[in-house]
Amino acid sequence: MHKSAKRCTFAFIDMDGEEIINDNVLQAMGISDEALQEVIAIVGRLPKIDELSTLLAMWESNGRQQSLLGWLRGQRHSSAPRHDYIHAGDDTTHTTIREPRIRECIDIAHSLPLYPHQERPYHNLQHGDLLYLVGNIGTEIVHSDYARLYLHLAETPIALGTPNEQEEYTLMILRATLDAALISGLEGVTAGGLFGTLLRHCESATTHCGFDILTCREVRLDAFLFGEEQGRFITSLNEQQDDTFLLKMDDAGLNCCFLGRATHGRILIDGMDFGDINDYIKAV
Repeated sequence: MHKSAKRCTFAFIDMDGEEIINDNVLQAMGISDEALQEVIAIVGRLPKIDELSTLLAMWESNGRQQSLLGWLRGQRHSSAPRHDYIHAGDDTTHTTIREPRIRECIDIAHSLPLYPHQERPYHNLQHGDLLYLVGNIGTEIVHSDYARLYLHLAETPIALGTPNEQEEYTLMILRATLDAALISGLEGVTAGGLFGTLLRHCESATTHCGFDILTCREVRLDAFLFGEEQGRFITSLNEQQDDTFLLKMDDAGLNCCFLGRATHGRILIDGMDFGDINDYIKAV
């Protein structure tokens, strides 16, 4: 990986006090100044050390064939323009829906109901465990709680469809990895979309975790976080099982997207602090 000769010292203050990203830290993590600038462009500010660690983990999972800098340059930055979603209410009516910014998603997340588990599975999720989304990344938002309650696009309750063959196949493979102890938790994406499912998944853990994730910049932010398209699953696993798990997903021909890691209770999305998980589950 490219190392630049001259480095700068960056200082920032986080919730726990002051931390410093300096030359020694960057060198130990294998991050050049140029790559750090790309990270800053993606996050939108000076990153924290755990955010750099998350990006490095994503690179290890998805871009290890190229340098970190090259992989980052292949990612769309948060400032990149995105297309507005067009809702076709009927053959003649179309409504343009502006994509919310990450800060707006905090209010959206608080406005949506949290559905508790029918049966509390108590996942063996630990702080620092990896979180993956298995299945196609959803782009549909119209048939969701988000559209019905926040955008007021749907007047009828959400109707969950019957599982299709691909969904049943995906679930079969994931249950096999769960039985083989390659993953410690498994959750189908349902009400509340990815965000709501991660809340339930982490809240039901024996250690009561939060999550720190990065969104996919190839789709709308609200569709990624709050869309309820079926056939997708959240899995959590220990980092030691990562390579074996990814090989199993590749052998099975399943799409697998690295989301981030479990935290000690904070919820972070694209580096933005969404608060403590207890802020969302206290009413359940």
